[in-house]
Formats: sequence, C-alpha cells, structure tokens
Amino acid sequence: MLQLANLTNSLSVLLFLYAAWTDFRTWKIPNRLVLALVTLYALRAVAELLGSEDVGAALFASSGIGGDVAAGLLMFMLGVMLWAFRLFGAGDAKLFLPIGLFVGWHGMLPFSFLLLVLGIVTLLALRLPVPLRVAHLAFFMRIEEIRASRKIPYGVIMVFAVLLTLALPMIRQQLR
Repeated sequence: MLQLANLTNSLSVLLFLYAAWTDFRTWKIPNRLVLALVTLYALRAVAELLGSEDVGAALFASSGIGGDVAAGLLMFMLGVMLWAFRLFGAGDAKLFLPIGLFVGWHGMLPFSFLLLVLGIVTLLALRLPVPLRVAHLAFFMRIEEIRASRKIPYGVIMVFAVLLTLALPMIRQQLR
C-alpha cells in the first residue's frame, strides 16, 4: 500500500506541474486536471486506510484524511470567494481543492506563507525588464504578454507553493 501512496504522490507532482504549465500558457486550468488530482488523492486515501492499523485515527485525526478533506474544502471555499470578488480565475479557485487535500490541515500554514512569499517575488520579478538578448524566446514573450495584460497566472504560484510545502518534510529529514 505504501507503493500506491508513493505512486499517487509522484503522479500528483506531475499533474500539478502540468496545471502550472497550462495556466502559464493559456490562463486556464482544465476541469479534468483538477478531477484527476482529486482522484489521485482518493486513491492515496484508500491506500492509507488499507495500510492503517487504526482506521479511526486515519479517518478522523487532523493529520489524517479528515484533516485533509477539511483543508481541501476550506481552501476551495476561499478560492470561490476570491473568484466571486474577481480576484482569482475559476481555475485557480478549483485548484485550491486538490491543493488542500494534498497539503492537509497541518500544511496550510506553510503553504500560505510560501504562497505569500512567492506571490510577492513574482510581482517584483514582473517589474524587471527582460534582457534584449532573450526577449525573442517564447517564454519571455509570454512574460511580456502577462505584463501587458496585467493578468497573473496564479496557478503557477500556487503550484510552486504546494510543491515546496510537500517537499518540506523531506527537506527537514535531510537536514537532521
């Protein structure tokens, strides 16, 4: 069962990166991508339940599936409110659900902090001029489009914040 959990985590990283890429390129995050991430979380939750000795703790503890679902729903409601006030796009709001599921209740604070820091860094980076030597490259041309439209693909920032949040336990373990 641990292998299934590791596989779903690896696939979720790839899907999160694809979400960032599509948001960067098109300002859209497809519904099927969000549904695939939620499905991967459900598979991971089943693997955790099957491998758990205490099903009650795995379901209802704040560090278990219950905490993950609570975090996902809370973040989704936050995303819907931000969308209602036209601060986020619908794709960004939808992406909050799987992000909450994967970071869980205890990962919400580090995720929020990283989201804030990465958002500020992104806004500052968008103010920097693009060097003329690389201005013709597709990536930097897209940056210029984003700058001109004043529409930020927040999904990119959210994905990098969630990936860093998911990597924090591994980083802590390596530092010990």
